[in-house]
Amino acid sequence: MSAATLEQDKAAAAQPPSSRPFSTFERMVAWRYLRSRRKEAFISVIAGFSFIGIMLGVATLIIVMAVMNGFRTELISRILGINGHMIVQPLDGPLDNYADLATKFSGVKGVTMAIPMIEGQTLASGPGGAGTGALVRGVRADDLTKMKAISNHITSGDLVGYAAGTGVAIGSRMAEQLGITAGGTITLVAPEGDITPMGVNPRVKSYTVSAIFELGMSEYDASIIFMPLEEAQLYFNAEGIAQSIELFVTNPDLVDDLRQPVEDAAGRQVLISDWRDRNKTFFSALAVERNVMFMILTLIVLVAALNIVSGLIMLVKDKGSDIAILRTMGATSGAIMRIFFMTGAAIGIVGTFAGVLLGVVVCLNIESIRQFFSWISGQTLFNPELYFLSQLPADMNPGETISVVAMAIGLSFLATIFPAWRASRLDPVQALRYE
Repeated sequence: MSAATLEQDKAAAAQPPSSRPFSTFERMVAWRYLRSRRKEAFISVIAGFSFIGIMLGVATLIIVMAVMNGFRTELISRILGINGHMIVQPLDGPLDNYADLATKFSGVKGVTMAIPMIEGQTLASGPGGAGTGALVRGVRADDLTKMKAISNHITSGDLVGYAAGTGVAIGSRMAEQLGITAGGTITLVAPEGDITPMGVNPRVKSYTVSAIFELGMSEYDASIIFMPLEEAQLYFNAEGIAQSIELFVTNPDLVDDLRQPVEDAAGRQVLISDWRDRNKTFFSALAVERNVMFMILTLIVLVAALNIVSGLIMLVKDKGSDIAILRTMGATSGAIMRIFFMTGAAIGIVGTFAGVLLGVVVCLNIESIRQFFSWISGQTLFNPELYFLSQLPADMNPGETISVVAMAIGLSFLATIFPAWRASRLDPVQALRYE
């Protein structure tokens, strides 16, 4: 072996272990600083609070975002389950050829169902005299059967009487408010009724409740009455016509692509609106609230990251002599910086993934947790009469979860840079002089 080769081997052997970035030596020292000793208990407490803060912040973000996504998903599915994705209304005259148009619209590619409809406001009352406002929707019996959101959620009675044209279908909360059961009688009062020499008298008529349905959305369960289309035409003085035709499509997000085919199928002047137009304000408010909540809850993670800064600064101050000794043994300033960077980053990474685990567990059991706290407090949390839905939904979005994880880890990394830089700039002579 040549003398030059021996010199190179000696020089390589003389290199400190810390010369390799994130080497075993650096990881070992960082891990040692994460473990507490009795005299470092206070620093360990700060690190523990940083870990808990990041874990709770990440879990809270995931849970809140999942619940808000769940609310949006459930509301869209419930709203679009009972309302058409596209609404076609005539502009050039009464809609008296609604049956033919419904057949033509059903043949348009992407349209799954076309339902002629009449709507009107009434006052509904039960046997006990209690009354409530109601929205009557006149729908053909076959169309109501095809609306699975209704026909698959009948809790009492059936649609036989409805198909015969003698019964109506009402929501479960309305039935509860009015004290009506399936087979009972409901009285409807319409402001515009019969025309007499004395003026227009309100129209009052009683109907048999053929079926009671429950959508799980309190607003609909408490206010909507389905009536056979022919009977609704008579009741609202609209014989032989319909107010609109509601179209249900395969993909509600692609309704714009169906506008022109539907107009061509209509063969007359029509006004077409879609579910986004009818609920634009509502869903815009949901989106704004969701974004604001994300920004506010991000502050929890930011505060926890600042705890990492304070904890590492105190650790650097406490480990001044250790840093000086490592420097005199050959550790570079970069190695010292990486050691403290790994120490702080480990808290952030472990805290983030612990928060993800906690958030997933809570989201998977959110309804059971709600019921448990309702039982403990003796009160109904998220009362369906106020929050539209009868259950608390949670829908985790993988993209959002990844964003939360990336944001938390990024803040944790940023929080470690300054303390790690201070440690790397520590003068070993000054550190040892004042020990």
